[in-house]
This record gives sequence, C-alpha cells and structure tokens, in this order.
Amino acid sequence: MAEQNILKYSISQCSSHSATFVPENIFTNDPTDGTSRWSSESNNPPQFLVLKLYSPAVVQSISFGKYEKSHVCNMKKFKVYGGLSEDSMVELLESGLKNNNQTETFALKFMAGGNMFACRFIKIVPIQSWGPSFNFSIWHVQIKGIEDWSIVKSCISWFNYYREKETVRLCLKHFRQHNYTEAFDSLQKRTCVQLEDALLTRLHQSLVVEGDFSAAEQILIDAAQNGFLDHYLEQQAHKAKWMPLIPPPKSSENMDNRPGMRGGHQMCIDVHAETIYLFGGWDGTADLSDLWSYHIPSGFWTCLSRDTTAQGGPSPRSCHKMCLDPERKKIFTIGRYLDYAMRVPKYMKSDFYVYDIDSNQWTLITDDTAAMGGPGLVFDHQVCIDADKNTLYVFGGRILTCTCSPIASSDDSLGVEPGFSGLYSYHVPTNSWHRLREDYYKSSTQNAEIKSRIGHSMLFHEKTRLLYIFAGQRSKEYLSDFFTYNVDTDKVEVICDGSDIEVPPAGFTQRATIDPELNEIHVLSGSNKDKREEFVKNSFWVYDINHDKWSCIYQSDSKDQECSSQTNPPLEPCPRFAHQLVYDHVKKIHYLFGGNPGRSHSPKMRLDDFWSLRLCRPSKESVVRRCCGILRRHRFQEIAAEDPTAALQYLQTELASTVDHSNPQEAKEFQLLAFNLFAEQKKELKEEPSPLSVDETFRRRSQLFEQLTSFFPEHMTQPKANLVDLMTL
Repeated sequence: MAEQNILKYSISQCSSHSATFVPENIFTNDPTDGTSRWSSESNNPPQFLVLKLYSPAVVQSISFGKYEKSHVCNMKKFKVYGGLSEDSMVELLESGLKNNNQTETFALKFMAGGNMFACRFIKIVPIQSWGPSFNFSIWHVQIKGIEDWSIVKSCISWFNYYREKETVRLCLKHFRQHNYTEAFDSLQKRTCVQLEDALLTRLHQSLVVEGDFSAAEQILIDAAQNGFLDHYLEQQAHKAKWMPLIPPPKSSENMDNRPGMRGGHQMCIDVHAETIYLFGGWDGTADLSDLWSYHIPSGFWTCLSRDTTAQGGPSPRSCHKMCLDPERKKIFTIGRYLDYAMRVPKYMKSDFYVYDIDSNQWTLITDDTAAMGGPGLVFDHQVCIDADKNTLYVFGGRILTCTCSPIASSDDSLGVEPGFSGLYSYHVPTNSWHRLREDYYKSSTQNAEIKSRIGHSMLFHEKTRLLYIFAGQRSKEYLSDFFTYNVDTDKVEVICDGSDIEVPPAGFTQRATIDPELNEIHVLSGSNKDKREEFVKNSFWVYDINHDKWSCIYQSDSKDQECSSQTNPPLEPCPRFAHQLVYDHVKKIHYLFGGNPGRSHSPKMRLDDFWSLRLCRPSKESVVRRCCGILRRHRFQEIAAEDPTAALQYLQTELASTVDHSNPQEAKEFQLLAFNLFAEQKKELKEEPSPLSVDETFRRRSQLFEQLTSFFPEHMTQPKANLVDLMTL
C-alpha cells in the first residue's frame, strides 16, 4: 500500500525546560519564515517534541523541512521514537540533518518480528545542533505511512501479542538463569512460548545443566557446518592481506619481463580470461605508449606492443582512461594530459581508440570526440562501460584549452576557474555521443545538479543500473560527496555530502572498485588533501551498499615504512598516489601496480611494484576454534578450582590446541593462564581450597552460555534484555 501523509495533530512537551511552540507552524512548510518553527529554550537535554496522530498508523518515514538557508539551530544529531502510548516507545531512528536548506527524508523502523507495528505517538529527541551553543529548532515535519484501519487494526493486535510473548520470554530467561527450574517448566508449559531455537536449548542443557563441555563443543562444530554462524562471519570487519607479485627471473629471450616504473597509467581486467592489461603512463621523464598483459594464473607479463603509435594506436600519454568490454573483448581509451607548452591546436583534438584483444589491433574511432558531440580533450576523468547496453559513460575531467586561451594557465594563477567536462554517454553500435549532463546542470526539482571534478571515482553497478560517483577535486576544493546517477531514468540521488559522517578522507587519485555480488564498493585512497605534508597516507575503505555504511579496514603511512629494501622486503605496498587498482570480483582479489610515492627529495621517482590484495574475514574454522577456546578456558578454570595439577595438564594437552601461538595477543593470554594457576597455588598453601559452589558454577556457566550465543543470529537466541533491568526506583 502506498504511503500517505498521516500527521493530523500534535502536542508539544519539553522535559525540565520550557519551549516556544506554535502547533500548526511545524506543519506549514514556509522556509522563508524564521519564526515558523518549534524551538527549545536551551541546548541541554532532555529536550523533545511529541507528535500525536489522530489515530494509530504504521509510520514508515519522516521528513524534515528547513529554513531557506543553513542555520545554527538545525539538528546535527537526533533520535526518533514511536509507540502506542507516551510511556512506552521504541527507537525508530538515529540520524542527523545536513546544515543546508534541503528537505531530508528518513525511513523509520516499522517492522518487528517480521510484522508491521503501529504508533500513535512520535517523539523527536534533538541531541546536538550545528551551532555548539545554540538551541534546537524543527522547522517542518511530515510523517508518512499507512492509516487504513483494516491494516492498522491487525498490526495493533499482532503487536500486543508480540509484546506479551516477549514478556514471557524475558521471564523464562530470568527463571533459567537463576535455576528456578520448576517456575521455568511451569511457565513454558502454560504459555507454549519457546525461549530460543532448539539447538541453543540443547547447548544450554549440555553446557550449563550437565557440564558436558565435549558435547557442547560438538554442538558448536555442527552449528558452524550447518551455516548457523555465517551471519556472525558476515558482520566481522575485513582485514587486508597484501602479497607482492614477483615475476619469474629474466631470460635471454625475454630481458624485459615486466612493465617499468610509472604513474598515471591505466589498467583494466578481464576476469573471465584472468588477464590484466596495462597501458601508458609517466615514468618521471616522459609519457609512455607500451601495452602489457599479465596472465594471473602463470604470473607472466607479456609486452603486446612497445609503441602503440607504430601499430596505429594511441600516442604516448598519461592521465588517460581505459575500460574493457569483457563480452566483446574490446578495450576503449580516451583522454590524456598535455604539458602547458604542448597545448597548441595541433595536439588539442580528443582522439578515441578501441583495441581488439583477439586480433591485437588498434582502431581510431575518431580523432575528435568533441566534433561528434562528445567531451573535449580531458584528463583525470572517469569511464565506465555498460556491457549489456554496449554503452560507455564518461564523466568529469579537466578540459584542456590552447595556450592562447586566458583559462589555460597550468596553475590557475589568473583566478579563472578552469573548465570541467560533464557527463556523456557513447553508444558503440551507432557510434554516437550524447551529453547527459553539463557541469553544474541547473535541473528540475526531481534532479540534483552534478558538479564535475577531477581525480574522482566512478563505478557502474550492472544490476541496479546506477553510476556511483565519489570524491575528487575541483580547483582548490576537495570533495567528499557521494551520489548515484541512474542511467535509465537520468535521476541523481545524493547518498551523503561527507560533512557529518565518517567517509574516506578528501584527497586526490583515490582508486575505487565495485563488487556487484557483495554489493560493496572499495576505495584505496591516495594522498590526502594537505599537500604540505612530507608524507603520503593511504587508507582502504569498504562501503556496504545494503546498509549505507563506510568502514576503514586499512591505513598506512609512509613515515612508518620504506618503499623497498633488499634486506628486508616490505610486507605491504608503501603509500602512493597516481597508482592503478583493478578488482577480480569473481575471486575477490585486487591488483595494484606502480604510482608516485610522493617523495619531495626524488620528484621523478616512480614505482614498478605489483601487489595483490585480499579482503579477508575470519574463516569458519577460526570462529569454531575461538568458540572451543572459550569453552576450554572456562573448563580449565573449573578444574583449577579443584585440582591445580589436573588443570595444568589440561592446559598443556587440551587448551593449547585452541590457541594461535603465532598471534602475540593469544599467546600472551595463554601464558597468563599458567602464571595465574601457580599464583593461585601459592595462595592456597596458606588456606584450605574451596571448590566452586553449585550455584556459583551454574551462574558462571550461564554467563558462558550467553557469551556463546553472541555468535548466533538474534532470532535464534534468548532476549538480550534482562527482566531485572525493567525495574525502576
């Protein structure tokens, strides 16, 4: 059922503080009226606004209108709660507003236990304003959802049943944790409510009641094999594992067995043929025009052409772009950088080439894309291909102009902003260009503007039909915005502007890849925006498309390592920019080649190292080992309380096998167990040993059981909350 506006009436509350509020004002969207708002008297919590609906409804989204310009009282952080009564509400949203004049809409939680629930009251709780010492303001609120009583009534009935069931589960958990066996059995028999999944009930019986640790281990092993721990594995952070790819030694037949040092080159990968292609770049002195292929299974580089110009291909170049059509085995290349002195009419046309992999032949599509309605001569742009529609997309880049032009200054010293190219599409079968968006396109209310830039990233998601565009640089402005462009509907959607959430640092020459199966975007940053720093910093980020979340999984600083050493080979690549990164989304491996290490004392230095990168999560085996280690450490402590000698033997024979002794942290914890055991022995020489009481043993095993349930999906486990926590003074 479609959403509809369901907010009819409101009341205002502000705990402990007074508030200025005119009820109808926040429902009238008048961004030009500075008094049309709800405003708290101070910026100290607790401050909140309660909205009451005419009747209960399934509340699905909330929108906040704003003043006509940014305002210090706008909410930077807030929470939204909802419920059928003011005294019983659940959290529906935690988020924040951008400090601008654009209306923002947020999806609210409206599902619980697989069903929709209804609300009568909506509570908005400001946490922080954009001005650190200013009060909170809410300018306009719109709530949408379902108010059809035939639907809402069933949601209310179900939610009442759900709350009753969850209350019983809390009681069952409390009774079992305190070993109130009779009360537990009686309540479960009367209500027929199950506390948890049957597998975890068996684990509790074996571990907590019977103390059979071996049986508990086997249950965990079986659970892992049957996929019950997969959800836990998916939630774990990636770890970066770099490996240098060193080619075989040179032979008399092949003296040049790999590409030389360079930056500003291009790479693309054919995942089906397991081959990487590399073309051009700058070696610190001159542009290059060599073309190479790397066969991943054999580890061999092959020089396909020493000079593509001699074979009817592109001239030497850097800062160009390439993309590969894996279905038709074609590689397209467009754009290049020209030194200031070379920007004369003779060289200013934008040529466009295609390379046929099977025939090893270059073809000039056109010597001037601008004459065909395409982009002019650009550099540091981005190119993606939609293989299904046989269409290329080209976005951004700096437009080169002749030296006779007043905006052709290489350092922008004249104060005129250089030209940036817009968004173009090229349809291969019809050999036709179309300009989709100009730079700073002033569009209708349905479409946002697209700000062109250089040094950005652009990726095409073949399943969702979206271009993902991230970061870049525009003159002296470093951008960290992130948005999508739908190639079918011409619609732009801003994911974030980078101003109020953790995103990869603004900079230049970051490299990005996409995994359409995992719905992930990977970004390896280049240099940061502060060029004054002597050292280059790198970091690797993963964006989870499904959950709209960035995670930093790797950071490296050139202050902490040297680029290479014959006596001590590096374990990871040194920080750099102007490098190239490609991704095999089938085998989940990245490949990195070359770049500029950013050393001011060696300005012409370029790199020729070649690396693979795997993003690894803990394996199923490692999680099972961890679970068994937790069990055996607890078993060791129980044995130590009764027989230290037997505990020492158990430590050496059973517990040691679950420890990764190559891990310093695990090895240290293992050594401390033996140390503490001897410390306890000395203490017990002075006093009689006192084995754990039955109640204390049961309590500790219950805590151990609860620790192990954290590895299972929440729908399988007992409630996270505790009954005693609901008691108030």
